[in-house]
Amino acid sequence: MKQPQARNSRRQSLQIRRARKNDRDAIWRIFRAVVARGDTYVFDPHISRTKALGYWFGQKRRCYVAVSDERIVGTYILNPNQPALGSHVANAGFMVAPSAQGRGIGRAMAEHCLREAERLGFRAMQFNFVVATNKPALQLWKALGFRIVGTLPGAFRHIRRGFIDVYVMYRQLKAVV
Repeated sequence: MKQPQARNSRRQSLQIRRARKNDRDAIWRIFRAVVARGDTYVFDPHISRTKALGYWFGQKRRCYVAVSDERIVGTYILNPNQPALGSHVANAGFMVAPSAQGRGIGRAMAEHCLREAERLGFRAMQFNFVVATNKPALQLWKALGFRIVGTLPGAFRHIRRGFIDVYVMYRQLKAVV
């Protein structure tokens, strides 16, 4: 009985907010740990802090953090998938600290992101590059109403498995009028 209460209190203590300048060190630690594995993101596993944060805090991107017990445990970005005539479709990227995975933080950030995208006026969300072996992400996106709309054969060079497929996933956010 105590274990579920601890899990619920942990989830209740999660706060998601816009990232601040002083969050950069924590975001870098998460980014570096996730990307170094070479199994879910296309970034060079040895990317520099400057390049990583330059991308994550790039122009036209909104950056958010998930905070639990006063510690940043996850981060996500939200931006238009394309410029101009494609800017009504959102795109996002998510990273959870390895020590915090399996606690529902990714789902909480994804749900927050979908609400935020709608609030900002996006009509849909598209993920351009979901690695086929990233089962937790695939399960989450499908559970949240995304569907695979395309497969890019061998488009990702997995650090251990070699060339594997990537999926393009899509979900409408607002009813088309």
